Amino acid sequence: MKILVCITNVPDTTAKISFADNDSKLNKTGVQYIIGPYDDYALARAVELKEQLGGSVTVLNVGEADGEPQIRKALAIGADDAIRVNTEPTDSYYVAAQIAHIAQQNNYDLILMGRESIDFNSGVVHGLVGEMLGLPSFSPVMKLDIEGSTVRLAREIDGGKEYLEAQLPLVLGCQEPIAEWKIPNMRGIMTARSKPLQVVEPISVDDVPVVERYSQPAPKGECKMIPVEEAEKLITLLRTEAKVL
Repeated sequence: MKILVCITNVPDTTAKISFADNDSKLNKTGVQYIIGPYDDYALARAVELKEQLGGSVTVLNVGEADGEPQIRKALAIGADDAIRVNTEPTDSYYVAAQIAHIAQQNNYDLILMGRESIDFNSGVVHGLVGEMLGLPSFSPVMKLDIEGSTVRLAREIDGGKEYLEAQLPLVLGCQEPIAEWKIPNMRGIMTARSKPLQVVEPISVDDVPVVERYSQPAPKGECKMIPVEEAEKLITLLRTEAKVL
């Protein structure tokens, strides 16, 4: 089985975010980057499937050279090889087109990625990739088992879970608890240095949106503490200041 795992290189959730060039791009100075947390779940399940069923796991990142430490970490966790599309991931459609192009060249049985990245949180790349390849796509997948070419999965829906059965090949967006995050051991870190990392140039995509400006969320307002015996005052403030009643 050939599995492709798409990973993102995103700011750590604790990073302080600011913008540069008239607020048109992220200021990367001093920002710590990580593999997208949802992508980590996809990678962990891919490695488990490889250990159970045999085959190979390829990691794909659409991004610039500063993401290679995260790619090497994915190789240390258990991926066999990696591909980096040498471009800035500016838009979901653009990223999906790069992924689909790589997938078309290599005939993967299963394409996994996180349900969404944690920078732009679009949550649409898996669906776009599935459409571009003419393959079924499902998200957010919480459970994944494979027997032969039959895939049994569970995904989260409003108010519960949906259990599905489908045939390979598929595109899946993953989330917890599909697997537990894996921490690379020393042997994995050492072997990752010699695993192949192929860098390819992007394909051209027409009509890619251009971001004009980013902005920070509005600062949190003052928190007013109202004594429990003054409940009527709270109602008044909700009507006159918050204007939610």
